[in-house]
Amino acid sequence: MLKYLTYDIVFQEFPDEVTLAINLSLCPNKCPGCHSSILLGDIGEELTFERLLALTGNYEGEITCVGLMGGDNDPAEVQRLFTLFKQHTQESIKTGWYSGRQELPDSFKPEAFDYVKLGPYRADLGALNSPTTNQRFYRVEADGSFADLTHRFQKK
Repeated sequence: MLKYLTYDIVFQEFPDEVTLAINLSLCPNKCPGCHSSILLGDIGEELTFERLLALTGNYEGEITCVGLMGGDNDPAEVQRLFTLFKQHTQESIKTGWYSGRQELPDSFKPEAFDYVKLGPYRADLGALNSPTTNQRFYRVEADGSFADLTHRFQKK
């Protein structure tokens, strides 16, 4: 089960997109120095497909992407939600997943996603904008391959 606590329109999490970012709770990663430690708990409302449609419907014509921030407790449900969402929207809104996992689950199907961020936050390595980060941000290509866009977050 996926639960969300908050959501907001963001402009930097997914390059060149106006994104409805949905913050998911029940995070199992427990990254030291996590900036969203409140999301470790079992809090918030269940994120069903119907609720996802309602949330995105509130911003129809305004957003170009919906991003799930977390969901590592149930990656199969992340996959299922975005597969249904892409079918429902006829791929008119892009999808992205910020995962704290180091690697994607074996069952991962790239066609449900346009973007994927991988890697736990490590304070000693920094976030995506740090040149020493362990995190990686990918655009999923039409053929299912991954284009590494991490450099777009780096400070110049």
